[in-house]
Amino acid sequence: MSENCPAPILLVDDNETFLQLQKKLLLCKGFSNVVTVCDSRSVLQYLEDQDVAVVVLDLMMPELPGQHLLKLLVARHPNLPVVILSAKNQLETAIDCMREGACDYLLKPLDYDKFLTSIQRALELRSLNEQVYTLRHSAPALAPRRDNFSYILTGNESMLELLRYLEVIAPSRLPVLIAGETGVGKELFARALHQASGCGGPLIAVNVAGLDDAMFSDTLFGHKKGTFTGAEADREGLVSKAAGGTLFLDEIGELAEPAQIKLLRLIQEQEYYRLGSDTPSKSEARIVIATNRDLKKSMLQGSFRKDLYYRLFAHQICIPPLRNRQDDLPLLLDAFIGFAAHSLGKAAPGYPKELLTLLMSYPFPGNLRELQAMVFEAVARNGSSKLGMERFKEMIRREREGLQGCGDAPASAQEASGGISFPHFPTLKEAEGLLIEKALELARSNQGVAASLLGISRQALNRRLQPPQK
Repeated sequence: MSENCPAPILLVDDNETFLQLQKKLLLCKGFSNVVTVCDSRSVLQYLEDQDVAVVVLDLMMPELPGQHLLKLLVARHPNLPVVILSAKNQLETAIDCMREGACDYLLKPLDYDKFLTSIQRALELRSLNEQVYTLRHSAPALAPRRDNFSYILTGNESMLELLRYLEVIAPSRLPVLIAGETGVGKELFARALHQASGCGGPLIAVNVAGLDDAMFSDTLFGHKKGTFTGAEADREGLVSKAAGGTLFLDEIGELAEPAQIKLLRLIQEQEYYRLGSDTPSKSEARIVIATNRDLKKSMLQGSFRKDLYYRLFAHQICIPPLRNRQDDLPLLLDAFIGFAAHSLGKAAPGYPKELLTLLMSYPFPGNLRELQAMVFEAVARNGSSKLGMERFKEMIRREREGLQGCGDAPASAQEASGGISFPHFPTLKEAEGLLIEKALELARSNQGVAASLLGISRQALNRRLQPPQK
């Protein structure tokens, strides 16, 4: 548990006796650089003159209360981890502090094991923040190691920056939240994170959507013999199986509140209870969580717990949708054609250059998964040395018709219009002209692709593009 810090751990509390107890504990555990401050008003000036690794801040202090000082610290020193201590066991106060930027919230009287664990996490977070800062301000940026990310095909700069960030946080044991639309490759990122971590344990993946509280507990934590009918033997859960490795929980936004409470304890205390047991077990797995939902929106609507939401703030990876990384389409198209051909025992076919133009005009609401399925179908039905355009046009047309018939179309489908808006209610002639102009823009002036977007033949588009005869 020991850690030598070049910068001090700063303890702030108006109770001198309590400060000395904290300092003595940390010194006994090998933290050699610990500074105490009784007057909260002097903290900001101290930080102007001295670099600090972590601030441990009491909430209830005279003159300058801890919650007010927390806001000032976060605003002026955003990379400095702050641990809050309080005798107030109030959920909303804890949530407010986490939302305002605290990395942990502990209750008095202190559980010293939890206190030491919290300090270790804060120091780790500080180290990672410094590495991320260096990464983002280094020029030129270093390329991520490809052997760590062989699952992920990209040359897109936004994606490469995410991979560099992932490489920095991989050794950390703090939880990671991976967000992104359906089909963007969240599990691939989880596998890459696990591979880059160097953990000796396995990667255990489970989709928690649809699991009720009992199923969630039994799946993750296991049970003891005789706990319920049919429990004829002890069963270890997935948390135990992932010891020394990574537990990947997909579709976390679908989790019911009772299961959310248990997940919060697993993340916060690194403890869990097997069904039928009164003795807590220690988790030794790194938790990686994925969602295709807007968790902030779910939290505001009351379907996702605030305290769990703010506990997931440590490391977040937001994977961009395919429509925002179109420069990767040639690389992905070649790879998916090769994979499909190999799976089907065929020679990999070529394709016309116009195919890329067509694909770049389509928003891909299903992202990489949709592109891969589309390519597989086209290769499976292809009987020549080159893929035809018509097969892809037909698949895109079917998908667009399906989305138009869906009352609750996803945002990506709504973007397919290209964001066309009118300053006034248009005439049919005006609307037709704007649609043709937008279709040609999306198709990069390729009339065949533009006609496909408009749902008309190329000849019909040519007629509309002819200047009116005098």
